[in-house]
Amino acid sequence: MMHIVSQVIFIIAAATGIGLFAKRISGIRKNILTGRDADYSDQPSVRWKNVLLLAFGQKKMFRNPLVAVLHFFVYAGFIIINIEVLEIILDGILGTHRLFAPVLGSLYGFLINAFEILAVLVIVSCAIFLIRRNIIKLKRFISKDLDGWPRSDANYILITEIVLMLLFLTMNSTDLVLQSKGYGHYGENATDRFRVSGMLTPLYSSLNEATLVAIERSCWWLHILGILAFMNYLPYSKHLHIMLAFPNAYYARLLPKGEMNNMPAVQNEVLYAMQPELAPADAAPPSRFGAKDVFDLTWRNLLDAYSCTECGRCSAACPATITGKALSPRKIMMDTRDRVEETGKNIRINGTFKDDGKTLLHDYITVEELRACTTCNACVEECPVSISPLEIILELRRSLVMEESNAPQEWNAMFSNIENNFAPWQFSPDDRDKWAGETG
Repeated sequence: MMHIVSQVIFIIAAATGIGLFAKRISGIRKNILTGRDADYSDQPSVRWKNVLLLAFGQKKMFRNPLVAVLHFFVYAGFIIINIEVLEIILDGILGTHRLFAPVLGSLYGFLINAFEILAVLVIVSCAIFLIRRNIIKLKRFISKDLDGWPRSDANYILITEIVLMLLFLTMNSTDLVLQSKGYGHYGENATDRFRVSGMLTPLYSSLNEATLVAIERSCWWLHILGILAFMNYLPYSKHLHIMLAFPNAYYARLLPKGEMNNMPAVQNEVLYAMQPELAPADAAPPSRFGAKDVFDLTWRNLLDAYSCTECGRCSAACPATITGKALSPRKIMMDTRDRVEETGKNIRINGTFKDDGKTLLHDYITVEELRACTTCNACVEECPVSISPLEIILELRRSLVMEESNAPQEWNAMFSNIENNFAPWQFSPDDRDKWAGETG
């Protein structure tokens, strides 16, 4: 009877966890798709190469080999060790214990040993990352744009990873002791000795069978419930990049980094001004120049915002940030994500977006931040998952200038010269030709 109750509780817990996760992911997808449509289906071979090199291979991370290796251990642990979760889920549903052991034979012991070694590497890596963040306090981890929840979020994730791995090792260790005692079904499904957890068995060998079963079962339940809880925490944290790094790498912008996106509507206006006969009778003016809110950005810009790892490599390389300006590319992405979350909630409550009196421009990202950007592309170059804060900055700045006529005096003088003299300088084309002839 207790086995049946345990199975029912497990099925309810698993179904609830998976259902809540699916609902949250669906909501994030809807939020991303509130952005403007854009086509990123070109050059599929290059895009798949980006997925393999940037998302799977973590190519950019290896500019700092030590950190890259530690990050790879955590990444591999998250992906590979969780294969073991499949057995736990099937055991929970079917009421079995180590279902794959008799099927895989000696291969089972090899796999668990590999998982345990990875678990130790994950524990060590997470511990080092915690030290870097909280004791050494690297500059990019103590920046003011991480104050509050973002700084705590990273610590919660690292601590959770350590706890889950310790539960996994403790579960295996007590299981081995119960196997050695030939207790119940533990003795029936005896496995090869596990290398790492086997070294921990002396800690539990003096305990009686009832206590060992209680520890083993507690670790089993806490491990799987912890994974289900972690799975539902993931979409609310910066570690959502574990999932979104792959589509983000695929849909990365393939144009040269310094190439800006032109507005066809503006190009047509210039063309029609020069050749009025080409203007269609029903030509309509552009509805908006640049971006004032998240709806004016493309869906890929919003995917970028959700994929941001908040690692701060972009801000650490940004000359504006380094020299104490208000701009932080990391904050640009975090602000964009916060605004998308707010507009998404608005739409869910009202059925459609109801004006809340706020916009991404001004209410989240200030004019001072936008003007500090030198468009050097350092942030784009440094991002491990090909996020482009610069695209968002340029679109917001375009709205400032073209929608609000909000530009520094020096910029306005340059715009005026380009409009009247077809060059940034205050000289007519004839004067420039004369100057060129004299100096030639």
